[in-house]
Amino acid sequence: MSTLQALLFDVDGTLADTEKDGHRPAFNMAFAEAGLDWNWDEALYGELLAVTGGKERIRFYLEKFNTDFVKPDNFDEFVKGLHAAKTKFYTQLMAEGKIPLRTGVENLINQARSEDMRMAIVTTTTPANVTALLESTLGQGSEDWFEVIAAGDIVPAKKPAPDIYIWALEQMNLTANDAIAFEDSSNGIQSSAAANVKTIITINDYTKEDDFSAADLVLNQMGEQGDAFEVLAGDAFGHSFLDLELVKKVHAA
Repeated sequence: MSTLQALLFDVDGTLADTEKDGHRPAFNMAFAEAGLDWNWDEALYGELLAVTGGKERIRFYLEKFNTDFVKPDNFDEFVKGLHAAKTKFYTQLMAEGKIPLRTGVENLINQARSEDMRMAIVTTTTPANVTALLESTLGQGSEDWFEVIAAGDIVPAKKPAPDIYIWALEQMNLTANDAIAFEDSSNGIQSSAAANVKTIITINDYTKEDDFSAADLVLNQMGEQGDAFEVLAGDAFGHSFLDLELVKKVHAA
């Protein structure tokens, strides 16, 4: 059995509840700025989350939910423009400190740093969104704590394809057995599992009904002292919050 060498973190929904309170309102702000009467409420956005990637989500919305919309001739540029505006509004929300990290996330990251555990970000969101979240929650320069930022369009096939995990591991010169992933969604676990990376899941309101049968441990949150997690599937080895000791046990199991 390989020794655990790296923690691979998804971002949206895993590090913070960014989908409902960050990306969704940012999309709506971009639509309003463009003079569109589109509004993605929480229920609709939950359905749109079946698709990863912001530009892909806009296309999915028009294909499945707003089929009467007449696409402009420069449709690709139209979508890119909307997504760029959405990223602008999202980073503004982050800069205003609107979205905190989920319970236990900062503690685990700080412990990993103190024990020289390698870390990477593995996500479908844009690099700008990653930077905005990390700097607004962990402070300036915190992006440098992560050896690799595998984000956005860095690989053509986004989650649930395994490509982004494979790419990150290649950049770190690691095998799948050397790492463990942290995810929150069906697309995430499909991606990490297809890359043969052991995975710990922390669910959220949008993903609580997803199939996590391929995960090694499923929790409602990472938890911290005084705010224990709930184990939904797997073995937490008697722990009440996710620390590096438990992560190593899950990896070794």
